[in-house]
Amino acid sequence: MDRTMKLGGSPSAVEIRGFSVPAGFTGLRRALALCWMSVAAFGRSLGVTGAISLVGPGLGLVPRAMERVRALAARQRGLSERWSGVQIPGPPSGLPAAPEGASGAVARYRWIMSDPQTKREFTWVLTDPIVGGFLAFMPLAVLLSGFWGIFLAFFGVPLSTRWDGLWYQFIPIDGQATAVLAGVLGVLQLPLALWMAPRAIRKHARYTHSMLAPSEQELMASRIQHLTTTRSTAVDTQMAEIQRIERDLHDGAQARLVAMGMTLDAAEHLLETNPEAVRALLIEARQSSSKALEEIRNLVRGIHPPVLADRGLADAVRALAMVCPVPTEVVVDLPGRAEMPVESAAYFAISEILTNVAKHSGADRAWIDIRYDHGMLRMTVTDSGRGGADATRGTGLRGIERRLSTFDGVLAVNSPVNGPTMVTMELPCVLSSPKTTSS
Repeated sequence: MDRTMKLGGSPSAVEIRGFSVPAGFTGLRRALALCWMSVAAFGRSLGVTGAISLVGPGLGLVPRAMERVRALAARQRGLSERWSGVQIPGPPSGLPAAPEGASGAVARYRWIMSDPQTKREFTWVLTDPIVGGFLAFMPLAVLLSGFWGIFLAFFGVPLSTRWDGLWYQFIPIDGQATAVLAGVLGVLQLPLALWMAPRAIRKHARYTHSMLAPSEQELMASRIQHLTTTRSTAVDTQMAEIQRIERDLHDGAQARLVAMGMTLDAAEHLLETNPEAVRALLIEARQSSSKALEEIRNLVRGIHPPVLADRGLADAVRALAMVCPVPTEVVVDLPGRAEMPVESAAYFAISEILTNVAKHSGADRAWIDIRYDHGMLRMTVTDSGRGGADATRGTGLRGIERRLSTFDGVLAVNSPVNGPTMVTMELPCVLSSPKTTSS
C-alpha cells in the first residue's frame, strides 16, 4: 500500500491512495454546514409555499420569500466555488416584476414558474432538503454509525439483554463476540467516513450546479441583452462627446478665430490712415490666435491626451496626479500596454474619480494603484475623505460605470461614512509589449 506523509515536524497530513485525514475532517465539517444549509432551505421552501397558498394578501409576500431563496442560493454558489472549485453562474437578471392585480395560488405559482431562473431556484429549495441533505449527511451518517458500533462493543451485551435483542447493521448482538465484531466494523467505518466526506462535498457541488446554473440559452440571451445595452451606451456616449466637441469649438476656438478675422479686416482698412491702431489690432489678433490655439490643444487633450498616446496609461495617470489639488501617490505595475480604447476608458475613469476626490471628498491624501492580474486591468483609487459616496446617487460614478460597461468592465465603491473611500474598477483586456513600470 502506497503511503505518503508530509515531513517537517509532526506529520500534518497522512495520505493513503489519495486519502487525506485533514481533508476528511474538513469534509466532515463542511458536510455538517451543508446539512444546516439544507435545513435553511427547508425553512425557505415552507416560506415560499406558505406565501403561494396564503389567501387574501395577493402577491406581496411571494417576491420577498423568493428574495430570501435567491440569497440562500447565492450563498450556496459561493460555498460550491470555495469548497469544490465548482463555479455556478449567478442569475442573469433579478427577480421578474410581480404582475399587478394578480391573486390566488395559481397566479402566484405561475409568476414563479414564468421566469426560468426563479423556477430553478424554487425547484432547488424544494429538493435540496432531500437530495442535498442526503448527499451532505451520508458521511456524517457513516461516522455516527461507526461511533455506535464502538459504543456497542462496550455496552452492547447489557443493552441487548435489557431491550430483548439488539442489531448492529446485519449483526445480532447476542454475546460479547458479536459485540466486539460490531466494534470492529464501527472502527472501520471511521476512515470510510473521512474518505467519503470530501467526495460527498464535490457531489453536492455538482448537484447544486445542475440545479442552479442557467442554461446556455439564458446566458446567451443575457449576453445579447448586455451587448445591446452597452452598444446603446457607447453610442450615447459618443454622441455626447461629439456634441461637447462641437460646443467647445463653436463657443471657444471658432469664436476667437472669427474675432481674429474681424480684427485683421479692421487692421487692413486702417493700414494707410492709422498705422498705430493697426499695430494694436495686430497685437490683439496675435493674442486671439494664441488663445484659440491653446483652446484647440485643450480640446484635443480632452479627446485623447498626447501623454496617454505617447507614454501609456502609467505616465498619463502620474501626470493627472501631479496636477490634482489633493496630494496623490501612484503605484503602477503593468507588464505591457492595453489597447488604446481600453487605456482611454481607464484614464478618463481615473480622471473623473480624482475630480470627485478634489471637489467633494474633503480628503487630504489619495492613492492610485494600477495592476494587471489574470487578464484583468484592476485600478483602485482610495482617498482619506469623509466617505459616503454612492454609485446609485449622482451622475459621476454612474457615468464611469457606463463608460466601463462598454468594455465589460465593472465598478465597485466601498465608502463608509467618515471614510475612507475606495473605488475599484476592473477592465478585461490583453496587454502587449512586455514592459514593467512601477513607482
